[in-house]
Amino acid sequence: MQLTDDQIRQVMPHLQRFALWLTRNPHSADDLVQNCLTKALTRRPDNTEAESLRAWLFAILYRQFIDGERRRKRYMKLLSFFTGEEALSNSSESLAIADDTLALFATLPTEYRVILLLVSVEGLSYKEVAATLDIPTGTVMSRLSRARKMLHEKLEGKVTPLPLRRLK
Repeated sequence: MQLTDDQIRQVMPHLQRFALWLTRNPHSADDLVQNCLTKALTRRPDNTEAESLRAWLFAILYRQFIDGERRRKRYMKLLSFFTGEEALSNSSESLAIADDTLALFATLPTEYRVILLLVSVEGLSYKEVAATLDIPTGTVMSRLSRARKMLHEKLEGKVTPLPLRRLK
């Protein structure tokens, strides 16, 4: 079964919106969507239905983004080693977003933003999000709860420190 033009047209706006929120750059988002569709067109499984097709494409796009971020970080470390300068990173505070809610949403950590986008904006089920991100369903539910709480507290003007993580 081949990916049809109609299927691509149907899911393209969702992929573009998701990619834009991940990259925060329209040109990078377009490149990410193009890479995602290129990979999808060459590796499409036969048993993918319409709804799971969306989740499958989101999974490809997200993994492409993560791989690109890892490459970018390695490149920046290598560049800083040779130039002797510390690498600069983009922060969400530097982005000019008119709507306060969107600006606060952009400040959420990526793992929370991704889950909020997939559940609240794209309408994927918890199970589909878990499959897309390759994490347990319980993790999806707890991250979604924390993301909503953090966003609510930011909107109310309360400052909440990020949860501590155990490093292995």
